Amino acid sequence: MVTAEFKQKVVASLQVRRENFGGSDSKFAVSLGIAPAQYSRIMKGETEKILSDGNWISLARQLGVNVKNEAQWNTARTPVYEFITAQLTICQQDSISSLLCDLADIGKTYTAKEYARTNRNAVYVDCSQVKSKQKLVRHIAQAFGVSHTGKYNHVYEDLVWYLKSIQNPLIILDEAGDLNYDAFLELKALWNATERACGWCMMGADGLKEKIQRAIDNKKVGYTELFSRFGSRYQRITQEGKGEAEKFAKLQAALIIKANAPEGTDVMGIVNRTQGSLRRVYTELSKINRA
Repeated sequence: MVTAEFKQKVVASLQVRRENFGGSDSKFAVSLGIAPAQYSRIMKGETEKILSDGNWISLARQLGVNVKNEAQWNTARTPVYEFITAQLTICQQDSISSLLCDLADIGKTYTAKEYARTNRNAVYVDCSQVKSKQKLVRHIAQAFGVSHTGKYNHVYEDLVWYLKSIQNPLIILDEAGDLNYDAFLELKALWNATERACGWCMMGADGLKEKIQRAIDNKKVGYTELFSRFGSRYQRITQEGKGEAEKFAKLQAALIIKANAPEGTDVMGIVNRTQGSLRRVYTELSKINRA
């Protein structure tokens, strides 16, 4: 059973997230999958018999509520964090697009989520979870608080209108290489419909670059135009070559460990054990913090 303490954690996270949501209270409620009336009552201090336990758990997941009382993960200003944050800021402020294809496990996703969490009208999309055209567009619509359950053409038109009506929206497409072909074509159409009104950033590992380039080489309809709209170049942060990539990974890992480990921790010992893998670093830090 969901406890009162758990609900208060969710409410606190709701208040923080609301500050960085550019739309109305009603749209904010829609973006979270609850009724506006339910959200209003929760914000007035009511938590009993408003939502089911399943709804509270869903809200906690969407808001990233720390359920297990684990140590707070501190953001380290690594080269990846600085580069991607700067890119996202430019894309949002100037309503332009970028395409980032780089190694996995270097902190792209963490940075993108953190940016979306702390900036108004910025939405993060994990494309691996919404691979088709309809799922992708409906997901983006819901994230902005636009009605997403009706006829698809109405959802699409309402989303376009809303993106053109608000100030500097940004859509971050992570794991974009997982999208189906129909979703890529719809992205091109959505970009066309919101040109100079919405910023975009498409992100993925090296497989995304290979997928787009192979499609362009094979003259697959839509990919040349999509590549042009996203800047006509594959941006990356890490240096080419195995040796340089390993040095970069270890530098990043050291910065993250220093920001999150207790004083006196053997930073280089963890770096060497994990070989700079951020997922393994997180596991090691979790063990230390639990101890």
